[in-house]
Amino acid sequence: MNTRIRILALALLATSAPASGQAQTIQLKTVPVATGDQFLTPPSERLGMAGVSIAIDDELNDLFVNPAKGALLVESRLIAAPTFYGISNDNGAGRTLPLTALFRSERAFGGVNFALQEIDGAGSAGRIFFTDAIWPGPAERLDQESSTNMYLTAIFGRELGSRGISLGGSVSYAGLNAVDGVEHLYALAEHIDQSGHASDFRLGLFSDRSGRHFEVLLLHSRFNMTHDVSYLDWVGDLVLDRPMIRPRLETNLDRTRTWGTHLAFAQPLTESGWRVGATLTGNRKSHPKIPNYEIMNIPRDPGTSWAYDIGVGLAKTKGPATFGIDVVFEPIWSDTWVEAEADTVSARGRRIRKGEKTIENEFFFTNVHLRIGFGHETERTAFQIGVEAHSYDYTLEQRHNVEVTFRDQDESWMEWTPSFGARLKFPEFEVGYVARVTTGSGRPGTRWEPDGRLDAAADADFIVAPSGPLTLQDATVVTHRVSVSIPIR
Repeated sequence: MNTRIRILALALLATSAPASGQAQTIQLKTVPVATGDQFLTPPSERLGMAGVSIAIDDELNDLFVNPAKGALLVESRLIAAPTFYGISNDNGAGRTLPLTALFRSERAFGGVNFALQEIDGAGSAGRIFFTDAIWPGPAERLDQESSTNMYLTAIFGRELGSRGISLGGSVSYAGLNAVDGVEHLYALAEHIDQSGHASDFRLGLFSDRSGRHFEVLLLHSRFNMTHDVSYLDWVGDLVLDRPMIRPRLETNLDRTRTWGTHLAFAQPLTESGWRVGATLTGNRKSHPKIPNYEIMNIPRDPGTSWAYDIGVGLAKTKGPATFGIDVVFEPIWSDTWVEAEADTVSARGRRIRKGEKTIENEFFFTNVHLRIGFGHETERTAFQIGVEAHSYDYTLEQRHNVEVTFRDQDESWMEWTPSFGARLKFPEFEVGYVARVTTGSGRPGTRWEPDGRLDAAADADFIVAPSGPLTLQDATVVTHRVSVSIPIR
């Protein structure tokens, strides 16, 4: 995308992004905001291989995706996987300490994942302050302090008879005081207080017969956040002939409800170690309330989205070497609108009643995700390398029923994530390390012109914050994860 972003009037940014590998909850993203690996809390054996998962099993992560796949657990384990990520140019950081216990008996299986997390907001670099203004309020708060989040997942399942069929369910809850990246969607805010929670419920069925896998998953998730946004408005003081800073508080709600289904299969392709797999995922998302992000500066009302993932995977295992590739095509249709707060009249004289749509937006996404990973594992060591490429492409068609105008807009960008992993295996425990680097995303903001004015938008068709245009500062996200796995025997 260009350095100066052309932002939509009504954007959908799914800040409730799922953890790596959990594609059953499909993310909607219309702005390339760098958010870090905040939701990377479950363990994974394939994270260093770019998280390839369609034709390859991941014993540690699969049951967090589909709880019935806990039947693939070989033994009980206790896992600690401290994870750290940072975003370049002082744009935020996160530290997470997940503790996971996985249990396996003859027929039953389950797991518990608990994580505490600290999120650091972006620094105050680039802010502009004035010393000759009247400030009647309390001392200014210059940056957003770190916030604490908590995550909990409980899983239980059981094998049904001796036919290789298992049934499992899971419940997840996240208490959130910060979602990384949100502060950059309110471009001119002085401070943002976030609070809320997310919940996720899953019921899965899994069949494993001679290496032929088939799975069905039903899920429901709810995302609820409140943003208390503080602004500093500039007003003139006619008596002292000096500007005055007046504080203002705005409360925005972020609500999303998701119902989803997921089908997948994988089976041997040849006797030489090749496997093939495919997935089909569908999500229906309702958006009772989309925040009035200051980056868009226009009120939001309900919306509905239909999102699909169609994936194909290929893998080969020969001796100590493993190769895997996932290709996922992601078509998404999303409708959002603005409802009239009172009766109004359009530019052509048509009366628009209170509650009728004043602006209608239709999005169509054609995203593509590609993951390639290689691994080599011996009795004592394991090494992994991989790369993810995510292509985002969408079209917006917008009808303004008050001004009686129509416009369409195309946007696209790519994000890249190379990864590397290594493990040392001892009789009593395993120690692992994974590094990931994500490029192609950034942090939006406003541009200050040298003459002391905030520049105006270059194109009236793009509705941005009236105080100035939006820019994209390139950002790189670097993630480190260290893990210790102890068998419970």
